[in-house]
Amino acid sequence: MHSICSQATTLPRSNFAFDSRSPAVPISKPVNLRFCGLRKEAFGFSGLTHSCSSRVRCSSRGHSKKISASAENNGTPPKSFDYDLIIIGAGVGGHGAALHAVEKGLRTAIIEGDVVGGTCVNRGCVPSKALLAVSGKMRELQSEHHMKALGLQVSAAGYDRQGVADHANNLASKIRSNLTNSMKALGVDILTGVGTIVGPQKVKYGKVGFPDNIVTAKDIIIATGSVPFVPKGIEVDGKTVITSDHALKLESVPDWIAIVGSGYIGLEFSDVYTALGSEVTFIEALDQLMPGFDPEIGKLAQRVLINPRKIDYHTGVFATKITPAKDGKPVTIELIDAKTKEPKDTLEVDAALIATGRAPFTNGLGLENINVVTQRGFVPVDERMRVIDANGNLVPHVYCIGDANGKMMLAHAASAQGISVVEQVTGRDHVLNHLSIPAACFTHPEISMVGLTEPQAREKAEKEGFEVSVAKTSFKANTKALAENEGEGLAKLIYRPDNGEILGVHIFGLHAADLIHEASNAIALGTRIQEIKFAVHAHPTLSEVLDELFKSAKVKSAASSHGLVSEPVAV
Repeated sequence: MHSICSQATTLPRSNFAFDSRSPAVPISKPVNLRFCGLRKEAFGFSGLTHSCSSRVRCSSRGHSKKISASAENNGTPPKSFDYDLIIIGAGVGGHGAALHAVEKGLRTAIIEGDVVGGTCVNRGCVPSKALLAVSGKMRELQSEHHMKALGLQVSAAGYDRQGVADHANNLASKIRSNLTNSMKALGVDILTGVGTIVGPQKVKYGKVGFPDNIVTAKDIIIATGSVPFVPKGIEVDGKTVITSDHALKLESVPDWIAIVGSGYIGLEFSDVYTALGSEVTFIEALDQLMPGFDPEIGKLAQRVLINPRKIDYHTGVFATKITPAKDGKPVTIELIDAKTKEPKDTLEVDAALIATGRAPFTNGLGLENINVVTQRGFVPVDERMRVIDANGNLVPHVYCIGDANGKMMLAHAASAQGISVVEQVTGRDHVLNHLSIPAACFTHPEISMVGLTEPQAREKAEKEGFEVSVAKTSFKANTKALAENEGEGLAKLIYRPDNGEILGVHIFGLHAADLIHEASNAIALGTRIQEIKFAVHAHPTLSEVLDELFKSAKVKSAASSHGLVSEPVAV
């Protein structure tokens, strides 16, 4: 993540969902901290040898969009380069790009002014998963009905708050150290400081109070990530009114906490807090909880994750003002009707978590030096992550990946985009199919998805003139789920019955986050239902939920998928 504190009020793109908290606050659907794309090297394992520094020269790839020099009076490109590739930002996206670049023989440097690992490792995926691991075990131990069904007797479960917090912090420290060591061992230069583009193929970096250094590179990747978005009117004190960054430190477990936003971030923290004994109140601007999820999955998830727990909610309202607790007074939250903007209610709670999405972290990048203007804070890019300037032309040799471009705000999407860019700069054209990228919410049970929701698929079908069918299977029919006494769950397939194309898969149930990848890989590879029906799954396993799902689909044509692809499949 870029190291300058962002004051951005810009918001993630609104092409996924409309989130709450402000009358005109578009927040993208996958806004969360939970999605990680760490390669095995992050855990201290590496199959790569030391970096080869031989430079790979790329031929012109003749893409359709015109490439032109972007800005006048910004200097001329250097004739020789310090590096083949410079990456600004050492989060999961930058890390994935750096490792792939080394594998491709590029002399690579990564600039990081904060800490290696970015949001995912330090303030997102990694520590949140540690907290959710604790909440999952607590929830299981506290369920007398669940334990009795298995024939187990367990005394009252308890927890040590500091011990739980230490578990999350220690995991983040371990992964961060392994990330750093893996990049150093593979020959990636880690340059410490704030990275700023100063002209074509030139970047300066340095710490505050010290002289700047200028380095040059044939290609530059921007990978500066995002920060929590806090709407106007909300005062964050880091103690009683907090963002996800603060919540992951678990400095307290309030008796009653309001969570503003019921998307991925809000849902996961509701799972943690309720398992540790808190009561939760959701505040959501839309008329229903869990915006962005497939409506049918969201309805089931609400029945399991919300209704039986100590959670209430206000929907169709904005939190226009939140004041931290002070002088013995509680946190106050002023609510207005999302449609009429009339005052609705005032809540008094012990704490409030602002889970309203994330804003791109692009201030201070020097984009003006290459004639680039951000769009709501996002760096504009094309389908190959190439940066687009203010005149609509491609900026030569500059790319942007991850949350900073807003295409899909998931850590593993950033890593995939970084790998795609490296493929391009080493001479192999590559376009990432974002519809094949899975997402997951690590509640108990989990929610996962890939591709389109049912409403999105039907809208697409209406525009393009094809039919949509839906197939479903229940975890209640799965032997492994029943053996675990975890039969609550549903898998849903959205597909084209005319040619077997998979449009989307949504899963709610035990280990849904692991199960989704069979579907995401099928979409990525262009595999059709009539082919995947012949795949063999071990019995008894949870994977048979998907086996039954695909076999239950009714495809009109039994033909092979070859020649039936309705649109190009990205490699």
